[in-house]
Amino acid sequence: MATEKKQLLIDMIKTGKPMTLKQQLRLTVNLSTPAILAQLSMIIMQYIDASMVGSLGADDSAAIGLVSSSTWLLGGVLSAAAMGFTVQVAHYIGANKSSEARSVLRQSLFACMAFSLALAAVGAAISGDLPHWLGGNERICDKATTYFLILALFLPFLQIEFLAGGMLRSSGNMKVPGMLNILMCVLDVVFNFLLIFPTRDISIAGNTVSIPGAGLGVKGAAMGTVLAEVVTCLLMLYYLIAKSRELKLTHTRGSFMPTAHCLKRAYKISLPLGLQHVMMSGAYIATTAIVAPLGNVALAANIFAVTAESLCYMPGYGIGEAATTLVGQSAGAGRRDLMKRFASITVVMGVLTMTVMGILMYAGAHIMMSFMSSVDSIVDLGAQCLRIEAWAEPLYATAIVSYGVMVGAGDTLVPCIINLSSMWIVRITLAVLLAATMGLQGVWIAMCIELCVRGSVFLIRLCSGRWIKETSIINS
Repeated sequence: MATEKKQLLIDMIKTGKPMTLKQQLRLTVNLSTPAILAQLSMIIMQYIDASMVGSLGADDSAAIGLVSSSTWLLGGVLSAAAMGFTVQVAHYIGANKSSEARSVLRQSLFACMAFSLALAAVGAAISGDLPHWLGGNERICDKATTYFLILALFLPFLQIEFLAGGMLRSSGNMKVPGMLNILMCVLDVVFNFLLIFPTRDISIAGNTVSIPGAGLGVKGAAMGTVLAEVVTCLLMLYYLIAKSRELKLTHTRGSFMPTAHCLKRAYKISLPLGLQHVMMSGAYIATTAIVAPLGNVALAANIFAVTAESLCYMPGYGIGEAATTLVGQSAGAGRRDLMKRFASITVVMGVLTMTVMGILMYAGAHIMMSFMSSVDSIVDLGAQCLRIEAWAEPLYATAIVSYGVMVGAGDTLVPCIINLSSMWIVRITLAVLLAATMGLQGVWIAMCIELCVRGSVFLIRLCSGRWIKETSIINS
């Protein structure tokens, strides 16, 4: 019944029917809730994942932390490639053009698979040198290489998972991608449990039970992640092609070969996003290079604190996903009034949610870090960083959700410039200056200041209305 009501509300966008504020709020909550829950579950599972690796010691944690920003870079580029097609589909669905939406879906499968195979080849080629480029010491470089290589080889599966999930969300289906993302996290933990640790005996109610394990350490962590991605990718793709109401391809005909017209539109959307991800991830890599000389304790504390903080900001990304869908379908339907209203609703919701999460993070920083490491020095340093970052959460929410709004409208260039300028000019400059005298805490102070600046600039642009395009991108 709830699903039917949500679909009726989505159909009101496409058919041009007026929507009350109550209906807009209800639809926003309905789309945001599964996305938020999925994001939160992913972070909780990452906590468990990180604690598994953290129990192996600081060196293994540092090995993964050293290349984590590089894996984010690859994932961000894949996400940008998928976004070039999913935004088109959201606009077509909003315009009630289902056959055109399916045509874009077919073309995207071929184009994204070809792109991800090329990116996997590049990742494999640089895996041996990357840890050395990032300043890792000899104790961790071999493990970091193995971890990055395994993740790089399985990038095509991650690409299709991103694409299929994005397509379902663009049609208004947040529930299935959310449930499958939760499943992926559960599988990741299960596979990691079996692959990271050796076989060991535990006592349950006075009885000794042998728990099988491969004892692969860092390699097992990478293998557990990619196995979970493969299962999720296949399930997501099956649902999209065979079950989706708006986009299923069964019993329909059409070419999978990309047309110049579709690729041009995707390029227009994806290029700024892709360049942003490259430059933003480059900034994260630069930050890692700044932190690495501070020692393995600082490096491990940094990556664990980043994981812990994500518990606060991932709900914002869930709301941002809903904003992209709502604004994208409203843009396709030519509903400028709804674009503005959904933008306001989602940004306010994001700020309120992340403000509460920031307060909880400040109060429970030490507890959050202790879940992921048993090394006191790592826990104490990471907790200090979390308390610094908590002050930035409200404006960070503004930046995250506003970005989702603008991507849904097809406005990608200026938001990307804002993100890049803020990151490279404000954060990196301050991090270099402050790390020399304040250590890791200085790096996180720089991050806090930068996020506040970025959120303020996004708020100014959102209020100006310049992100609203005169026509949908499908008519451009």
